[in-house]
Amino acid sequence: MVEWITSDALVSYEDATAFMEARAEAIARGEAEECIWLLEHPPLYTAGTSAKIEDLTDPDRFPVHTTKRGGQYTYHGPGQRVIYVMLDVAKRGKDVRCFVRQLERWVILALEEFNVTGHIRDGRVGVWVERPDKPLSVSGAVREDKIAAIGIRLRKWVSFHGISINVEPDLGHFSGIVPCGITEHGVTSLVDLGLPVVMADVDVALRRTFEIAFAPEAAPTCDLAG
Repeated sequence: MVEWITSDALVSYEDATAFMEARAEAIARGEAEECIWLLEHPPLYTAGTSAKIEDLTDPDRFPVHTTKRGGQYTYHGPGQRVIYVMLDVAKRGKDVRCFVRQLERWVILALEEFNVTGHIRDGRVGVWVERPDKPLSVSGAVREDKIAAIGIRLRKWVSFHGISINVEPDLGHFSGIVPCGITEHGVTSLVDLGLPVVMADVDVALRRTFEIAFAPEAAPTCDLAG
């Protein structure tokens, strides 16, 4: 059983971290169910374990939180669906790479509910969308924008932190960082793509596609790049 929690009010990063750490410990001890928490944060930046200080281009703009999740700098704020995943990776195969691929696949399946095609790219964690409406890159390739970020931490084989999907955040707030250390690609959202989507729509899509993304038969090969 997985408990789903949805918070309507903005949740501070400190409160979210404290909850996740306590819940992950309880799951590891067998004292609590797995949990998926859907929430929004006030505007802030987080620095993952691979963050480079030069990628924080406007350090005084919003609070900056150092975190032990994987990844680099990320923005969180209103209009962005944050999905914290406290799941038992041990009982899901003890394969971290596969688990991350399942998270990516989950996002891609949820985006398909809105006829948006998400992609994963080698060397770029997260989910991307092609932007044929934008000028080609200097190399002649189709532009791509990031629509979802992924960064997790494991403790005793229980995950916490997770995913953020841009629904309708202020995309200008990303300009205070180099998102995930990538300069040659942009950031987008569902509303920026022209879709009249609200947070509740995304929540329904996430719940509808969760069991598909984490189906046990998908885990052994982890061939989820689709």
